[in-house]
This record gives sequence, C-alpha cells and structure tokens, in this order.
Amino acid sequence: MLRIAVTGNPGVGKSTVVTKAVEKLNLKACGIRAAEIRVDGIRQGFSIEDIDTGRKGVLSHVKGTGPKLGKYHVNLEDLDGIGAGALRDAIACDLVVIDEVGPMELKSENFVRAVEAVLDSDRPVLAVLHRSSRHPLAQRMRREFEVLVVDEGNRDELPERIAERFR
Repeated sequence: MLRIAVTGNPGVGKSTVVTKAVEKLNLKACGIRAAEIRVDGIRQGFSIEDIDTGRKGVLSHVKGTGPKLGKYHVNLEDLDGIGAGALRDAIACDLVVIDEVGPMELKSENFVRAVEAVLDSDRPVLAVLHRSSRHPLAQRMRREFEVLVVDEGNRDELPERIAERFR
C-alpha cells in the first residue's frame, strides 16, 4: 500500500500539492483538508473540512478558548468531531487524505487515535506532515511513508508525480 507525505516550509504550497494530486485521480478520496481563514487579507485561523461530506468547521482561530498554539486557539470540538470523525470514516474510501498532521492537530488525542487507525489499516494515504514535529505520530509517519519535500522549485510538478504513483 502506497503512503506519501509531503512536507516543507510554511506557505510553500503543501496543501495545494495534495489537493491538485487528488484532483488528478479517479479515486474516492476521503479525509480532511485544512485552509486558511483570512479576514481583510490577514490570517485569523484555519478551517477544517471533511472531504467526503463537505462538513466544515474551525480548526483554530485567534479568538477562542481551546489550547493555545502561538497566536491561535485550537478548537478541539471541531477537530475531534469533524477531523477525527472524517478520518475514521475515510478508511472505507480508496484514498485517505490527511491535511495536516501538525502541532495544532496533535493537540487532540482523538485525532491522533484516528490517524493511528488509518495507519494501522491497509488504505493508501496522502498526507501533509509538519516539517519538524517530534511527536511520536509524526515520527512514525516519517518512518513508514515516502516523504517528499515541497519547495518553490518542485511544487508545480509534484501533483502529477504523486498522482502517477497512486494510479
């Protein structure tokens, strides 16, 4: 079973690479996608979306009450309900997409357990992996996945390269 993780510096286009690769595939892809929440061009936080159902929530925001990471508060309710739930359901799909396994997501034990269940399954996985997390789950993914580093020089050709591997 094929498992690929993309990593790289913040803002280099890791999530975009994964999204474009999935769009090139004729597979039922399920899991989660994260995106910036911007107001007047200023990042206020991140959303989380269940790729299969389209259900969206707030992963983190500058205004909130959850665990703080930098200037953001992690919304454990949506991370657990939407994020972990989508990953548990994704095991029934052709391809599991995890955007992302990083410090915010790793604040949730339910999310960690859901990712571990995916890793313990026989499903192919395409994930975004935080570049320097030392969390045991991130370390496991580095051992078990083919890890591709996204940079400005390769980000335009990586989606096709990744899609070819999953075909």
